[in-house]
Amino acid sequence: MTERIHLGKRVPEIYQAMSKLQAEVEKAAANAGVDQKILELVKMRASQINHCAFCLDMHSHEAVQQGESPRRLYVLQGWRETELFTEQERAALALTEAMTNVATLHDVPDDVYEEVTRVFDEAQYRAVAWEVIAINSWNRMCVTSHAPLPERAE
Repeated sequence: MTERIHLGKRVPEIYQAMSKLQAEVEKAAANAGVDQKILELVKMRASQINHCAFCLDMHSHEAVQQGESPRRLYVLQGWRETELFTEQERAALALTEAMTNVATLHDVPDDVYEEVTRVFDEAQYRAVAWEVIAINSWNRMCVTSHAPLPERAE
């Protein structure tokens, strides 16, 4: 793979602003009572769609450390075909897919919006939507930079 300029290394103030955004999103989610596992599923699903190996590696590792079932991560791409995900998780995943694919869909479909706002209150909806925005930004930075996977003991 061609080595590329890493966007975060030479412009640390922008990278720090992204990190601050991520911290604020996670704080808002915690304050709204959004389960951290939902946020990790959102990060994983967006990273699958965006083909971001760096983020997939990071967030699968973090999800397992937080108690997420490896089985659910293995089947995440086919989440609609299983009963392994809760109503809130399913709504968050549908929103993640719609927002991540907005260039193709041109909108978040009404049925997706209606479902996600049915199972999340307004503050929770905002937190989940902001998480989708944040992870898509991280994915774009890492994919464009060809971010290498960190060394990790297996």
